[in-house]
Amino acid sequence: MEPRENYYASSHEYVHVEGDVAIVGISNYAQKELGDVVFVELPQAGTTLEAGDEFGSIESVKAVSELFAPVGGEVIEVNDVLSEKPDMVNSDSYGDGWMLKIRMADASELEQLMSAEDYDDYIKREK
Repeated sequence: MEPRENYYASSHEYVHVEGDVAIVGISNYAQKELGDVVFVELPQAGTTLEAGDEFGSIESVKAVSELFAPVGGEVIEVNDVLSEKPDMVNSDSYGDGWMLKIRMADASELEQLMSAEDYDDYIKREK
């Protein structure tokens, strides 16, 4: 079960909303599927993203996967700790393993994402 208050993209990124800021990372399901994360590539703060834009990549012992912005806006903070400790994505994907903070340009984009319940159903169908 994924955290109920978050929104989820079909590409397995989550959004946790705090005011007009979207905290973005990958879901617990996604990190389990990837396996041990060894490298995370993220954009610079100040980068402007549109919803659906590729913003970086995540590399595990199994594969390299692209990361996509679930909402658009300006990247106001990047989790630099992940450059030294990429495994934080595995150990705490919804806490210390977050990736970006985006000041949302249009909060209505959240309506295009899945609720936690819908995401749980989505990953059951993917298996």
